[in-house]
Amino acid sequence: MAGILNRIKQFARTPQGQRAIAEARRAAADPRKRAQAQRLLGRLRGRR
Repeated sequence: MAGILNRIKQFARTPQGQRAIAEARRAAADPRKRAQAQRLLGRLRGRR
């Protein structure tokens, strides 16, 4: 499990990772995208 976290940390330091982080932050700030994500999570939780 630690290997996965290290790979994520390494990716986050790259320019491509920085762009992905910035895009995720913009999406999280958008109320419509936030609602869409909440609906998706609700569906995924409901399947278990």
